[in-house]
Amino acid sequence: MKRRDFFKLSIATSTALMAESLPKMQTKKPIDNREVSTVAFPQKRPLITYSDRPPLLETPREVFTTAITPNNELFVRWHMSNIPTHFDLESYYIHVHGEVKERLYLTVDALKKEFEAVEVTATMQCGGNSRSAFSPTTHGIQWGSGAMGCSIYKGARLKDVLAKAGLMPEATWITLNGDDKAVMSKIESFKRELKISEISDDTIIAYEQNGEEIPFLNGFPVRLVIPGLYSDSWVKMLTNINVTKEYKHYYYMDKAYRVPDNACECERPSQKAQKTKPLEQMNVKSYIGYPTSKTQLHAKANLTIKGVAFDAGYGIKSVMISLDKGASWESATLEEELSPYAFRVFSYKLRPMHKGELTIMAKAINNRGEEQPFAKDIAWNHGGYKYNGIDSVTVTIL
Repeated sequence: MKRRDFFKLSIATSTALMAESLPKMQTKKPIDNREVSTVAFPQKRPLITYSDRPPLLETPREVFTTAITPNNELFVRWHMSNIPTHFDLESYYIHVHGEVKERLYLTVDALKKEFEAVEVTATMQCGGNSRSAFSPTTHGIQWGSGAMGCSIYKGARLKDVLAKAGLMPEATWITLNGDDKAVMSKIESFKRELKISEISDDTIIAYEQNGEEIPFLNGFPVRLVIPGLYSDSWVKMLTNINVTKEYKHYYYMDKAYRVPDNACECERPSQKAQKTKPLEQMNVKSYIGYPTSKTQLHAKANLTIKGVAFDAGYGIKSVMISLDKGASWESATLEEELSPYAFRVFSYKLRPMHKGELTIMAKAINNRGEEQPFAKDIAWNHGGYKYNGIDSVTVTIL
């Protein structure tokens, strides 16, 4: 099949300040009541929709009860509006050039035949996930907490591809960009950079997601997978790898996706941090998938709380549950760890005895001893990045 038409975008839906010197901003729980759209994008079930050009879709809370997020339920985040609507896989290739001994033009078929296939199970999360928790409101999509998901990716190691090209002695960085384009030619395309020395064996150019071709909206035919890092660096529809001697300056490296370079990664809205650093490793986080805040339960009926927890790859040590708004905590049961980078499913059984509202809270602790803070203890940053406040749902007991 030479040409694959997946969809047409005609869907109707349209500096350094220490923490103690900063006043507490009005950080709160992220928005949790947005309705799922009645319209499904191609290869997706109906999701929470923010935009159809570029496509911006969020996964609903109830999906997060399993370690692997189904392809048709994984969130979608694009920066550029002009996304190709078809590919001829025989002519599509990744161009590897720059400080290399051999320029490469790798088709998807070449990736599959010429390189060892490896699988990586990893959590992908937008750096602005849960951004709606920050007040004053920051720029960017006001995500709830569903701009994340966990998948099994299959592909070729980025290291193996670079080794085939042969790195020149002074090769230090790579610049990556995909096939999406801005509406106006003067707008810089979405480019990300990686330091070659920091590329791990788990960083792959993926051509499969959960045993299938990568969904078009998630980057078909190939995308970069960098476990442990926020997904701004997981370039979709990867077409170009430029190996360079020095760091290049691009908007999405020097301006966007950066946090204050201080101990609390925070700042005042009226006094932005002068020194910033790239958004990189994810922090520890958990999220309750069931029940949701719309759930009604009967008193004296058995209830199993389920959700997922993850971090940058250090591994989840425990997830704690509170039924008294954080005054006391009890351990949840953890399911098998599929990978240090994957969702770790947790569960907790209880039998509510009294009628009325019941607030359920969950917090994760990783193997480094890092744990989720209360929302009120998370200080503000101008990008609305890295929110990981303790999650909660409030159910009604009948």
